Amino acid sequence: MEARCGISIRTWLKFQMAFTPTQMAVLVGGLGIVSFIFGIVAETQKPPAGEPIIGKDVVICKYPSDPSVALGYISFAFLVASTIVGYVSLFYPYKGKSIPQSEAFRNCWFNSYYNIALGTTGFAATFLLWPTITEQLHLMRNVHHDLETSCPTAKTGLLGGGAFASLNASLFWLVALMLVNNVREDYFEQAQGIEESKVVTIG
Repeated sequence: MEARCGISIRTWLKFQMAFTPTQMAVLVGGLGIVSFIFGIVAETQKPPAGEPIIGKDVVICKYPSDPSVALGYISFAFLVASTIVGYVSLFYPYKGKSIPQSEAFRNCWFNSYYNIALGTTGFAATFLLWPTITEQLHLMRNVHHDLETSCPTAKTGLLGGGAFASLNASLFWLVALMLVNNVREDYFEQAQGIEESKVVTIG
Protein backbone atom coordinates (compact mmCIF):
# COMPACT_ATOMS: atom_id res chain seq x y z
CA MET A 1 0.00 0.00 0.00
CA GLU A 2 2.84 2.35 0.91
CA ALA A 3 4.64 1.49 -2.33
CA ARG A 4 1.54 2.33 -4.34
CA CYS A 5 1.15 5.56 -2.43
CA GLY A 6 4.82 6.38 -3.01
CA ILE A 7 4.48 5.77 -6.76
CA SER A 8 1.38 7.94 -6.99
CA ILE A 9 3.09 10.78 -5.10
CA ARG A 10 6.13 10.60 -7.36
CA THR A 11 3.88 10.57 -10.43
CA TRP A 12 1.98 13.59 -9.10
CA LEU A 13 5.20 15.50 -8.43
CA LYS A 14 6.47 14.67 -11.90
CA PHE A 15 3.23 15.96 -13.38
CA GLN A 16 3.50 19.16 -11.35
CA MET A 17 6.97 19.73 -12.82
CA ALA A 18 5.92 18.79 -16.34
CA PHE A 19 5.35 22.30 -17.66
CA THR A 20 7.54 25.37 -17.82
CA PRO A 21 6.44 28.99 -18.27
CA THR A 22 7.84 28.92 -21.81
CA GLN A 23 5.77 25.88 -22.73
CA MET A 24 2.67 27.47 -21.26
CA ALA A 25 3.35 30.68 -23.19
CA VAL A 26 3.71 28.76 -26.46
CA LEU A 27 0.45 26.92 -25.77
CA VAL A 28 -1.47 30.12 -24.96
CA GLY A 29 -0.08 31.92 -28.01
CA GLY A 30 -0.67 28.94 -30.29
CA LEU A 31 -4.31 28.57 -29.25
CA GLY A 32 -4.82 32.31 -29.71
CA ILE A 33 -3.35 32.20 -33.22
CA VAL A 34 -5.58 29.26 -34.18
CA SER A 35 -8.63 31.13 -32.87
CA PHE A 36 -7.58 34.16 -34.91
CA ILE A 37 -7.17 32.11 -38.10
CA PHE A 38 -10.56 30.41 -37.78
CA GLY A 39 -12.22 33.76 -37.05
CA ILE A 40 -10.68 35.38 -40.12
CA VAL A 41 -11.64 32.44 -42.35
CA ALA A 42 -15.19 32.57 -40.93
CA GLU A 43 -15.38 36.27 -41.85
CA THR A 44 -14.16 35.71 -45.40
CA GLN A 45 -16.43 32.71 -46.00
CA LYS A 46 -19.63 34.42 -44.83
CA PRO A 47 -21.92 35.16 -47.82
CA PRO A 48 -23.02 38.80 -48.17
CA ALA A 49 -26.69 37.83 -48.54
CA GLY A 50 -29.07 35.06 -49.49
CA GLU A 51 -31.22 34.64 -52.59
CA PRO A 52 -34.90 35.53 -52.01
CA ILE A 53 -37.39 33.10 -53.52
CA ILE A 54 -40.89 34.56 -53.58
CA GLY A 55 -43.68 32.16 -52.72
CA LYS A 56 -47.30 32.62 -51.76
CA ASP A 57 -47.32 35.45 -49.19
CA VAL A 58 -43.81 34.45 -48.05
CA VAL A 59 -40.22 34.86 -49.07
CA ILE A 60 -37.92 31.88 -48.70
CA CYS A 61 -34.25 32.82 -48.36
CA LYS A 62 -31.91 30.40 -50.04
CA TYR A 63 -28.38 30.76 -48.71
CA PRO A 64 -25.25 29.38 -50.37
CA SER A 65 -22.92 27.05 -48.52
CA ASP A 66 -22.04 28.92 -45.33
CA PRO A 67 -19.27 27.40 -43.16
CA SER A 68 -18.94 30.61 -41.12
CA VAL A 69 -21.21 29.29 -38.35
CA ALA A 70 -19.06 26.22 -37.69
CA LEU A 71 -15.85 28.21 -38.08
CA GLY A 72 -17.13 30.89 -35.69
CA TYR A 73 -17.88 28.33 -32.99
CA ILE A 74 -14.48 26.70 -33.51
CA SER A 75 -12.78 30.08 -33.18
CA PHE A 76 -14.69 30.69 -29.96
CA ALA A 77 -13.71 27.24 -28.64
CA PHE A 78 -10.01 27.98 -29.19
CA LEU A 79 -10.48 31.36 -27.50
CA VAL A 80 -11.91 29.58 -24.45
CA ALA A 81 -9.03 27.07 -24.49
CA SER A 82 -6.46 29.87 -24.74
CA THR A 83 -8.13 31.71 -21.85
CA ILE A 84 -8.24 28.63 -19.62
CA VAL A 85 -4.59 27.78 -20.27
CA GLY A 86 -3.67 31.46 -19.84
CA TYR A 87 -5.35 31.62 -16.45
CA VAL A 88 -3.90 28.31 -15.28
CA SER A 89 -0.41 29.34 -16.41
CA LEU A 90 -0.46 32.32 -14.03
CA PHE A 91 -0.81 30.22 -10.89
CA TYR A 92 0.56 26.87 -12.03
CA PRO A 93 3.03 25.36 -9.50
CA TYR A 94 6.15 25.34 -11.70
CA LYS A 95 8.76 22.93 -10.29
CA GLY A 96 6.26 22.12 -7.57
CA LYS A 97 6.33 25.67 -6.18
CA SER A 98 3.46 28.12 -6.19
CA ILE A 99 2.86 31.57 -4.77
CA PRO A 100 -0.30 32.88 -3.07
CA GLN A 101 -2.62 34.59 -5.54
CA SER A 102 -2.84 37.56 -3.19
CA GLU A 103 0.91 38.05 -3.61
CA ALA A 104 0.55 38.22 -7.39
CA PHE A 105 -2.34 40.70 -7.27
CA ARG A 106 -0.33 43.02 -5.04
CA ASN A 107 1.72 43.85 -8.15
CA CYS A 108 -0.14 46.72 -9.86
CA TRP A 109 1.22 45.93 -13.34
CA PHE A 110 0.15 42.29 -13.13
CA ASN A 111 -3.23 43.29 -11.72
CA SER A 112 -3.76 45.73 -14.60
CA TYR A 113 -2.82 43.31 -17.39
CA TYR A 114 -4.81 40.50 -15.77
CA ASN A 115 -7.96 42.65 -15.84
CA ILE A 116 -7.20 43.83 -19.39
CA ALA A 117 -6.82 40.20 -20.48
CA LEU A 118 -10.19 39.33 -18.94
CA GLY A 119 -11.87 42.34 -20.55
CA THR A 120 -10.37 41.64 -23.97
CA THR A 121 -11.40 38.00 -23.70
CA GLY A 122 -15.00 39.02 -22.98
CA PHE A 123 -14.91 41.48 -25.87
CA ALA A 124 -13.57 38.80 -28.23
CA ALA A 125 -16.13 36.23 -27.08
CA THR A 126 -18.96 38.70 -27.69
CA PHE A 127 -17.75 39.61 -31.18
CA LEU A 128 -17.30 35.95 -32.12
CA LEU A 129 -20.56 34.60 -30.70
CA TRP A 130 -22.88 37.44 -31.66
CA PRO A 131 -22.47 37.18 -35.47
CA THR A 132 -22.13 33.39 -35.33
CA ILE A 133 -25.44 32.93 -33.50
CA THR A 134 -27.07 35.61 -35.67
CA GLU A 135 -25.90 33.85 -38.82
CA GLN A 136 -27.18 30.52 -37.52
CA LEU A 137 -30.61 32.06 -36.83
CA HIS A 138 -30.71 33.53 -40.36
CA LEU A 139 -30.02 30.09 -41.83
CA MET A 140 -32.61 28.37 -39.63
CA ARG A 141 -35.36 30.97 -39.92
CA ASN A 142 -35.27 31.46 -43.66
CA VAL A 143 -39.00 31.87 -44.24
CA HIS A 144 -40.20 35.48 -43.99
CA HIS A 145 -43.64 37.03 -44.30
CA ASP A 146 -42.10 40.38 -45.16
CA LEU A 147 -42.09 40.28 -48.96
CA GLU A 148 -39.46 43.03 -49.11
CA THR A 149 -36.86 41.14 -47.09
CA SER A 150 -33.38 41.13 -48.59
CA CYS A 151 -32.28 37.84 -46.98
CA PRO A 152 -29.57 39.39 -44.82
CA THR A 153 -26.67 37.67 -43.13
CA ALA A 154 -24.81 38.62 -39.95
CA LYS A 155 -23.20 42.06 -39.88
CA THR A 156 -19.95 42.10 -41.83
CA GLY A 157 -16.76 42.75 -39.88
CA LEU A 158 -17.80 41.43 -36.48
CA LEU A 159 -16.19 38.01 -36.88
CA GLY A 160 -12.99 39.60 -38.14
CA GLY A 161 -12.99 42.02 -35.22
CA GLY A 162 -13.56 39.13 -32.83
CA ALA A 163 -10.65 37.25 -34.40
CA PHE A 164 -8.27 40.16 -33.81
CA ALA A 165 -9.60 40.63 -30.27
CA SER A 166 -9.02 36.92 -29.62
CA LEU A 167 -5.41 37.24 -30.73
CA ASN A 168 -4.98 40.35 -28.56
CA ALA A 169 -6.47 38.51 -25.57
CA SER A 170 -3.87 35.75 -25.85
CA LEU A 171 -1.11 38.38 -26.05
CA PHE A 172 -2.38 40.05 -22.87
CA TRP A 173 -2.40 36.66 -21.11
CA LEU A 174 1.23 36.26 -22.20
CA VAL A 175 2.16 39.66 -20.78
CA ALA A 176 0.41 38.77 -17.51
CA LEU A 177 2.38 35.49 -17.45
CA MET A 178 5.69 37.34 -17.86
CA LEU A 179 4.76 39.76 -15.09
CA VAL A 180 3.71 37.02 -12.67
CA ASN A 181 6.98 35.21 -13.36
CA ASN A 182 8.81 38.31 -12.12
CA VAL A 183 6.61 38.29 -9.02
CA ARG A 184 7.42 34.60 -8.48
CA GLU A 185 11.16 35.24 -8.69
CA ASP A 186 10.97 38.14 -6.24
CA TYR A 187 8.77 36.14 -3.88
CA PHE A 188 11.08 33.12 -3.73
CA GLU A 189 14.19 35.31 -3.47
CA GLN A 190 12.67 37.09 -0.48
CA ALA A 191 11.62 33.77 1.06
CA GLN A 192 15.13 32.39 0.58
CA GLY A 193 16.66 35.52 2.11
CA ILE A 194 14.40 35.20 5.15
CA GLU A 195 15.36 31.54 5.59
CA GLU A 196 19.07 32.35 5.33
CA SER A 197 18.75 35.16 7.87
CA LYS A 198 17.03 32.79 10.27
CA VAL A 199 19.86 30.28 9.89
CA VAL A 200 22.46 32.99 10.55
CA THR A 201 20.53 34.21 13.60
CA ILE A 202 20.20 30.71 15.02
CA GLY A 203 23.89 30.01 14.34
